[in-house]
Amino acid sequence: MKMQTPCGRFAPSPSGRMHLGNVLCALLSWLSVRSRGGKYLLRIEDLDAERCPRSYADLIEDDLRWLGIDWDEGGSAGGSQWYQSCRTNIYEKYYHFLQEKAEIYPCFCSRAALHAASAPHLSDGRVLYAGTCYELSEEEISERRRKRAPAARIHVPDETISFRDGVQGGYSEHLPTECGDFILRRSDGVFAYQLAATVDDGLMGVTEVVRGRDLLESTARQIWLHRLFGFTEPVYYHIPLLMDSDGRRLSKRDEDLDLGRLRNCFPPEQVIGALAFASGLTDRPEPISARELIPLFDWKKVPKKDLYLPKIFT
Repeated sequence: MKMQTPCGRFAPSPSGRMHLGNVLCALLSWLSVRSRGGKYLLRIEDLDAERCPRSYADLIEDDLRWLGIDWDEGGSAGGSQWYQSCRTNIYEKYYHFLQEKAEIYPCFCSRAALHAASAPHLSDGRVLYAGTCYELSEEEISERRRKRAPAARIHVPDETISFRDGVQGGYSEHLPTECGDFILRRSDGVFAYQLAATVDDGLMGVTEVVRGRDLLESTARQIWLHRLFGFTEPVYYHIPLLMDSDGRRLSKRDEDLDLGRLRNCFPPEQVIGALAFASGLTDRPEPISARELIPLFDWKKVPKKDLYLPKIFT
């Protein structure tokens, strides 16, 4: 039986300049595919076009090239099909498919209502949707539509999704009590990440998804959507987050060590070498190119726990 060629992707949201945490994700996802002779894709997740100007997407491409991370398909050279903001018609088609396969209903809950103290919270602080709008009558829906545009939620079944993450190990989630009905389309008409990412991974033939540990809880609902669509679900690798010396997660919002600053202070080999050491791929934080890391890569070396910022950057 012929083995499937690995296909990975880097799918950044261009809401700002990439920081070191983004670079770590790009590096590990690239190494995972390149170490096995696979194909690497660059997809731009700019669903919210107002927050994600094309200028940032162009900077991401330039930063990846500076780091020595290449891709086989996607990015600006691949055309509009690699930008989620240009794929609305495709998401619309799969949204209508779901309307025939599952229960989708309008949700009028405000952000404040969703995060109210009375709302059910999970152990990690996430809010579990209480199903407030699930059983609204047609009259109630009509009345509320006159006041505000609704989002669209999908009703999840009494089902447990279990999978083995390539870094974090075994994981299970009972959809009704640990996920809840989730949004497929926002009230402004923009399709949600869960729908768009699942459709794109399925249609683009992605066989593995590498992303931050903070997105682990999204995986069960995406696997469920993969199965509804008839796609083959990818293997997931949820990597540790990169933290500063105070234990705070790096964020674009705080402009923590973005590539604009780093490129003025360090050569790319020093950035790559520091991240390789932090993630367990090398024994010393010495300069090394991304390509030189390929034969050294092994997922078994990457720890589960979050990583602290290499000292050269502090």
